[in-house]
Amino acid sequence: MTTQRSSRRKQAAAAAVVVAALLSTAACGGNGGDGDGEGGPGYNKASAKLLNPSDKKGGTLKYIGTQDADSWDPQRGYYGFMWDFARYYTRTLITAKPAPGKESEELVPDLAKSNAKISDDKKTYTYELKDDIKWEDGKPITSKDIKYGIERIWAQDVISGGPVYLKDVLDPDGKYKGPYKDKAEDKLGLDAIETPDNKTIVFKLPKPNVDFEQMLAMPSGAPVRQDKDTKGKYGLKPFSAGPYKWQAYTPNKSMTLVRNPHWERSTDEVRKALPDKITLRLITNADEMDNRLINGDYDVDINGTGLSAAGRAKAIKDHRGNIDNPSTGYIRYAVFPQTVKPFDNIHCRKAVIYGADKKSLQTARGGPLAGGDIGTNMLPKTVPGSDPSYDPYGATKNDGKPNTEKAKEELKKCGKPDGFKTTIAVRNNKDVEVKSAESLQASLKKVGIEAELDQYDGAQTTGIIGNPDVVKKKNYGIIIMGWGPDFASGQGYMMPLVHSKYILPNGNNNYSELKDPEIDKMFSEAIAAETPEEAAGIYSEINKKVSEHAVYLPFVFEKNIKWRSSRLTNVYTTTNNNGFYDYASLGVK
Repeated sequence: MTTQRSSRRKQAAAAAVVVAALLSTAACGGNGGDGDGEGGPGYNKASAKLLNPSDKKGGTLKYIGTQDADSWDPQRGYYGFMWDFARYYTRTLITAKPAPGKESEELVPDLAKSNAKISDDKKTYTYELKDDIKWEDGKPITSKDIKYGIERIWAQDVISGGPVYLKDVLDPDGKYKGPYKDKAEDKLGLDAIETPDNKTIVFKLPKPNVDFEQMLAMPSGAPVRQDKDTKGKYGLKPFSAGPYKWQAYTPNKSMTLVRNPHWERSTDEVRKALPDKITLRLITNADEMDNRLINGDYDVDINGTGLSAAGRAKAIKDHRGNIDNPSTGYIRYAVFPQTVKPFDNIHCRKAVIYGADKKSLQTARGGPLAGGDIGTNMLPKTVPGSDPSYDPYGATKNDGKPNTEKAKEELKKCGKPDGFKTTIAVRNNKDVEVKSAESLQASLKKVGIEAELDQYDGAQTTGIIGNPDVVKKKNYGIIIMGWGPDFASGQGYMMPLVHSKYILPNGNNNYSELKDPEIDKMFSEAIAAETPEEAAGIYSEINKKVSEHAVYLPFVFEKNIKWRSSRLTNVYTTTNNNGFYDYASLGVK
């Protein structure tokens, strides 16, 4: 899963010094998880824990942000904050449990009466819908509405951008052409989904997939009613199946949601639906946003990317009881395309890994609190099978300092004893990534590797670093990037980064172009596993195989510093959605 955050202007040197000092002080007292001690009352109280429980209805919950969604269309949106916010107006057959931390990874019924009835061969999933589930105009939500919504994923020429897991699993050969090209009169011609009646829906998988229900729980599994489908414009005003409906929306400026009078609390055990109204204000200046939050004008940063440097300094100094420091589930890293010389040689790749100053990279990301723990491998802590103590290149040894001796040994082995020249590709609209690149550049210079920075247009990521031909032409030997899980599984995190089938001519995420038949085979075994626990064991082994290839240099297991207003009730972060607050549970005093 990718994240988007608006470009943040560079801070004054004095502010940076203040932040560094404050973050160092905060780190000395431990993680502050109990909300007491140096953290102060309330500090980190909502990180994977419920804070201010309440059933009180009423009031207006006020969001602010610097980035609009890629789309508010459930089949099209892919930003993490959109998936969280979409629970206000979409529902799915099953969804994440509304609970703090790891408990949020459990799947519970939403539109369905129960989780799936699964056939013995693990290829047929059957659901029965609840009674009295309704659209915002009072009409019943049917199994056909759910099928039609999912079919929209196939219409990538009209509503491109969202996750395509369901498409790949249900129709791996791409035989179905989507509802807009469907020859059937009812536009429900996808054979892999059956709707024998309005209350029953059956999924027929060509092959078992242990994570199938995780995929159905994404917003892309939400129903869309045919007569309300505006195709490419649907994200401007989705038709609600949830507790709130759209009243007004101006892209990049504002949004207002109000109660859906036809939503029945008795049919929905997931959403608290406490506020009477939900508003969103979008501005362009991150510092102004942080000031407005701290001043109490707004309750939550919808983008969930954490306070910027100046905001962190002020919040840590004067408002520690209003901040949380959750893990996001993201790994920030450098990756080495093997088609770019000399990174076709594993020893040249290892030279960079050993030569990098991991402590400096952590500092560039924001330190232990705003940046995260030093990264040791490529499986996030939130994904089953992860083991942060697995540190094959000694990233955490000697306080994260570079292993210069090993770096020079690897340079000799790769035939470059005096070093070499390369180019680091980094997005120009991500200050923290540029600082990471500069840190890496400085430490590599000390072992003879001269790295030039190329700051490309961050809005053109897909066609630049996502195009292997462009990467090779521009001599991008090192790419700075980050990735988070779409769902808590190796399939939902690592597969797009290392499986050979994900090497694409455009929109590629397997930047290293890793092609290891053994890794591909292990993915097939994990996907066909009997249980998630069995799959987790295989993903742990895949992670080790990936580390052996030395195509990734993890910087940090990311954390950030989030603001929550004193008005918020039922506030907690989840691991299911990468450290976001569970928006659908929030209320206001």
